[in-house]
Amino acid sequence: MSSADFLNFNQKLFLLSGVANKKSIAYFVAQLIQKHGGKIIFTVQNEANKKACQQLFPDDLIFIHDVNHHHSMTELKNYLSNHQLKLDGFLHSMAFANYSEGFKPFHETKRDDFLNAAQISAFSLVEMCGDLKDFFNHRASVVTISISNTKATNYGYLGPIKAMLESVTHFLAKSFASFSEVRFNTVAAGPLKTSASAGIPGYIDAYLFSEQMTLRHSALKTQEVANSIVFLLSNASSGINASTLLIDAGMAVNAFDEEIIKRYSKFFDEKK
Repeated sequence: MSSADFLNFNQKLFLLSGVANKKSIAYFVAQLIQKHGGKIIFTVQNEANKKACQQLFPDDLIFIHDVNHHHSMTELKNYLSNHQLKLDGFLHSMAFANYSEGFKPFHETKRDDFLNAAQISAFSLVEMCGDLKDFFNHRASVVTISISNTKATNYGYLGPIKAMLESVTHFLAKSFASFSEVRFNTVAAGPLKTSASAGIPGYIDAYLFSEQMTLRHSALKTQEVANSIVFLLSNASSGINASTLLIDAGMAVNAFDEEIIKRYSKFFDEKK
């Protein structure tokens, strides 16, 4: 059986948010979906992002949907309704935190910053799925992207908001189960080399450290995360619902990596 048969994406329709550039997770997911015969509709935040997305996917439909403004979903909903289309899957791949003032301790988080980040990064999933409720196929799959369970300090208040996002998928799964078999799952990815991540204070150092912390001592690749997302979007994962799939190349079990311990033991011995 070919991988295309396994995924069974032929002529299926997927909605993808969050394609920013060729480094973004959603871009890798889109490439895989199209490779295996699926069709895609994209949503982006603004006109500038639409132009960037059009350069990457010139033959696909792209709608502007600013999750800070609920009414901006109207054009997409009208299109789906007028063309009697149903969605087989939806990837929610968006997050935002205001790091313009640099890193701050969590207890210094500003209310407006937290609420804005929560709206974009977590509650937007609730609103979008509520709007799309009647446009999901009975067994559609919804996937969103969180972060691994490292609780890295430099993520700041985005860490708790990502935890909120994971909880949101659980409650959406329970809510939709009352009238459908739509599934909701989260992919918790370890540090990746993406443009969005580069804006997080101290991220590069954390990324390089995480590379050493993986069991293979090799950084997690965006393609690896995309592969897992595509699996969750497919019917091949039909038994997985209200779950979080951790993808971190084994980093979570490697807090006491022998090589790192030796390195730091030598460092402290030299300081004595």
